Amino acid sequence: MDRRVFLKSAAKVGIGAMAGSFPAPAISLRAAARTVKLVPHADLANFDPIWTPAYIARNAGVLVWDMLYGIDARLQVQRQMVEAEEVSADGLTWTFRLRPGLRFHDGDPVLARDAVASINRWAVRDPLGLMIKAVENELAVVDDRSFRWVLKRPYPKMLLALGKMTTPCCFVMPARIAATDPFKQITEHVGSGPMRFVRGDWLPGAMAAFEKFVDYVPREEEASWLAGGKRIAADRIEFIIIPDGATAAAGLQTGEVDWWEFPLPDLVPMLRKNPKLVVDIQDRLGNVGIMSINHLFPPFNDVRARRAILMALSQPDYMQAFTGDDKSLWRPLPGFISHGSPYYNEDGGEILKGARQFDAAKRLLSQSGYAGEPVVCMATQEIPSHKAFGDVTVDLLKRLGMNVDFAAVDWGTVVARRAQKKPPSQGGWHIFHTTVYGIDCVAPTSPFLHADGKSAVNGWADSTAVEAEIAAWFDATSFEAEHAAMRRLNKVALEQVVYAPLGWYLRHHAWRRSLAGVAQGPFPMFWGVSKTV
Repeated sequence: MDRRVFLKSAAKVGIGAMAGSFPAPAISLRAAARTVKLVPHADLANFDPIWTPAYIARNAGVLVWDMLYGIDARLQVQRQMVEAEEVSADGLTWTFRLRPGLRFHDGDPVLARDAVASINRWAVRDPLGLMIKAVENELAVVDDRSFRWVLKRPYPKMLLALGKMTTPCCFVMPARIAATDPFKQITEHVGSGPMRFVRGDWLPGAMAAFEKFVDYVPREEEASWLAGGKRIAADRIEFIIIPDGATAAAGLQTGEVDWWEFPLPDLVPMLRKNPKLVVDIQDRLGNVGIMSINHLFPPFNDVRARRAILMALSQPDYMQAFTGDDKSLWRPLPGFISHGSPYYNEDGGEILKGARQFDAAKRLLSQSGYAGEPVVCMATQEIPSHKAFGDVTVDLLKRLGMNVDFAAVDWGTVVARRAQKKPPSQGGWHIFHTTVYGIDCVAPTSPFLHADGKSAVNGWADSTAVEAEIAAWFDATSFEAEHAAMRRLNKVALEQVVYAPLGWYLRHHAWRRSLAGVAQGPFPMFWGVSKTV
């Protein structure tokens, strides 16, 4: 049976037949009204938002941990935990003062030493943190509420680094937790954010739960994305893991869940017909499909093999495999910068345009030295976009004459395996698929684009030319200089094939009308969201 027909049929009949798929505890109507249940895009299998760049860890992390700064819906950096900052006239000394009254979930006050320890742990795993550390003279506590960062040379994008929502975010943890090796997972989840993580209710593969932190002190401003006053109306938030799209659709229609982060495009028309549901575009900045390629091992340690992929891949094939027939939901992306971004450009993008050049790509692949060795291609099966992209890539590689070892696995396995530097034949990998939010592609803040040889997510891409243009953007002090750097960056990053962009597309989210306050944004943000039964 056709997949789309099956999904639609299953979603319609799932009302009673699938009810047993959901836990049904006996709770009062009032308790039900104070609990918001979200079907997230992935399982919270690993919950350390510094150790892993997985979006699901960040999306849960913003509930549990607060940040020094936050990005608002206008893409502006705003103070969050910080009350005030000062920067010296020469740009070398930054002094930060925390807001009064901030407390961790265990009752301890948030102190400057917690912020310093958290920055140090974050900086080891984040490209921007590494950039700042490279020019650091000293990061030191001044007093309980103040700390100072002294640099060797100016870093104009300091506040962006501390406030960006690109993973990993600079979350503030208690100093004792932040002392954990950044390459090992934390074992405590104590934060100062608006929700507590209920570790005792955490069932990886099934559910993660968060309860309201009554001592949270929100800012006075209105909430806007990760900035402003994060006022939580719900007593409890639950992430309900439902990998099957038809089952998730049935649960949303019957009210067993309240909000579905990424409804399948195939099911959106059917969901729109339900008067109890609202379906909308999640974020106008969209999303970007990515094929990440391992730069460490043959054949893709040779740029000719990576460029062969770009010459042959068809972005329309990838986009239509996931979004279906609605062409309004996607656009080609001949580069790395999101549509709708002030820096959008197509410099160097000719390799992704026009008729696909399979014969030339095969010749280039042969010149790289490829001789039929297995190519390990990973694709997550429970995330529909990843699965669709993986299916297209397998076909692409075979058409190029490559020997494909297809690893159809769960997202947790992809996250763990992509961190391995082992040869692909010994548990490593050549290719994996993912998506990034459009907000992560409006500036060179994403670890996917950096090419310093340190990021597993982009296969340890290593290019001094790419890094030079990234540095030029961060050093720029005018829009004109930033835009010029971004044009050069787009060109050189395509020449080096830091990763393969698969296209730009819009996604929906859907929720029951019993929820109020749901807003557009890159991921579900629960501040201001209330529920009635």
